Amino acid sequence: MWIKVMKMINESLGDDFILVGFSDQPQLEKILFVVVLISYLLTLVGNTAIILVSCLDPMLHTPMYYFLTNLSFVDLCFTTSIVPQLLWNLCGTAKTITLIGCAIQLYVSLALGSTECILLAVMAFDRYAAVCRPLHYAIVMHPRLCQSLAGMAWLSGVGNTLIQGTITLQLPRCGNRRIYHFICEVPAMIKLACVDIHANEVQLFMASLILLLLPLALILVSYACIVQAVMRIRSTQAWSKVLGTCGSHLLVVFFFYGTITSVYIQPNSSYSHSQGKFITLFYTVVTPTLNPLIYTLRNKDVKGALKRLVRKDHRAEE
Repeated sequence: MWIKVMKMINESLGDDFILVGFSDQPQLEKILFVVVLISYLLTLVGNTAIILVSCLDPMLHTPMYYFLTNLSFVDLCFTTSIVPQLLWNLCGTAKTITLIGCAIQLYVSLALGSTECILLAVMAFDRYAAVCRPLHYAIVMHPRLCQSLAGMAWLSGVGNTLIQGTITLQLPRCGNRRIYHFICEVPAMIKLACVDIHANEVQLFMASLILLLLPLALILVSYACIVQAVMRIRSTQAWSKVLGTCGSHLLVVFFFYGTITSVYIQPNSSYSHSQGKFITLFYTVVTPTLNPLIYTLRNKDVKGALKRLVRKDHRAEE
C-alpha cells in the first residue's frame, strides 16, 4: 500500500499543491504570522518543559505524568508538522507545497491527531482509577498497563493515517491543485477529487465516530463515574481534590474535542472554507499552546517540580 502511494507521488513530482489558506486576506496574514509564530514558540518551550520536568523529577514518575509526557510529545510533533509550512506560506507570495511534502504532512498530522484523541481517553481512565479506585490505583495502573495503553494510542493513530491518508492520496484529482485550506487535511483534500466522494465521506465519518466520538464517550462516562463517587462522599475537600486532579484534563478535552469534532463530524457539504480554516487553526496551533499552560498553572505538582529543579540549578551554580 505504501509502495503504491510513493509510486504515485514519484510520478507526479511536478504537481505542487497550492495552499490557498488566508491569501484572500493579506492584512490578516501579517497578523496571523505573528500570532502563529508566538504560539509555536510557546508550544515548543511549554511542552518541552513538561517533558523534561516529568522525566527529571522522581516525584512525577507516575501514570498521570507518563501520559502527560506522551501528550506533550504528540503536541510538539503535531504542531511541527504543520506550523513551519504555515509560517512560510503566511510570509511569502508562493503558497505551494510539494506533493511529497503534502503527503508527509497529511500522514504525520493525521497520525498524531488520532493518537491524541485516544490518549485523552486513556488519561480520563487514569483519572477514574485515581478517584474511584484510590486503594487499588497502584495495582490497576501498573507500568506495563500504562505502556500498553500508550502504545495502543500510538498504534491507533498510525493505523488510521495509513488507511485514511492512503485512500485520500489515491483519489483522482484531474489536475485540481488548489487546496482551500492552510494544511493538507483529509476533509479539504477529498474535495479536490473529480469523482464521486460519497463513499469517502462515509468512510471518513465512520473513522471519526471510532476515533473521535467513541473516546469522547468514554471520557464522559469516566467523569460521570468520578462525579458520582465524589457526590457520595459529599466533602468539600474531596471536590477540591477532584477539581485539582481532573480540571486540567477536562479543559484540554474541551478545547481539543470542541474544535476537531466540528471539522470531522459535520457533513462535507456544510464544510465552510473560512469557518473550517479558523477552527483547524485553533486545534492545530492554539490548543497545543494552551495545554502546557493549563497543566502548569492549574497543577501544584508540576509547579512544585519546576521549583525543585530551579533550586537544584541554583545549588549547582553555588
